[in-house]
Amino acid sequence: MKTAIVTGATRGIGHASAVALADEGWWVLATGRDTEAGSELQKELDSRSAGRFHAADLTAPGAPEELVRSAENEHGSLDLVVNNAGIHRLASVENTTAALYDEVMTVNLRSAVLLTAAAIPAMRRAGGGTVINVSSEAGILGFPGQLAYNMSKAGLIMLSRSIVADHTRDGIRAVTVSPGTTRTPLVQGIIDQSEDLQATENELAGLRPAGRLGRPEEVAAVITFAASDRAPFMTGAEISVDGGNVAVT
Repeated sequence: MKTAIVTGATRGIGHASAVALADEGWWVLATGRDTEAGSELQKELDSRSAGRFHAADLTAPGAPEELVRSAENEHGSLDLVVNNAGIHRLASVENTTAALYDEVMTVNLRSAVLLTAAAIPAMRRAGGGTVINVSSEAGILGFPGQLAYNMSKAGLIMLSRSIVADHTRDGIRAVTVSPGTTRTPLVQGIIDQSEDLQATENELAGLRPAGRLGRPEEVAAVITFAASDRAPFMTGAEISVDGGNVAVT
């Protein structure tokens, strides 16, 4: 049984990915900051005998290294990291403060970089592995009013490319999965900030050829395939799961 770390696993795409990987036979070390939601996820993992929830704040010093050690100590190896943890903050270029910028970049990008850096030696010891970075269509297109979020998600794309450049010969693959607007708690929070909830949701859905929002399980299915032994030659791929939005924008 191979071992995976999934960050931001208590809700949305991270939760769906942890469960989907467990269903595919992975042992999942799922991490997040919401311990109540983590307890519910633990029940799902227990029912599959396929993992453990590990409460962690990956922005804390030493947390990425501790997480990698836990995976190796508990299950002997580390074969997959899914960098999914993320937050969203609204601010245009001129309204972006140092505090807001640092908060978003630390959670969305810095923690992913440091976890990946800690995971590389473990994957090398295991004979190879895969890093899947969950970016966003915002990292490709750039949307107004969310500079830091756009930049953090674009940075994840470059993280994948850098892993390919540095570590392919170590047997380590990297794939970027870029969801479009997906029905997650994060997206629901954006909708809830609007004056007309239904109009905002309809607008978000109507922006893409598919005419609807994505589902976390649809993104998780792509992540699970990219992580599997069915995709050994897939590395450096940048996969949009966005109902066609990037293709027509």
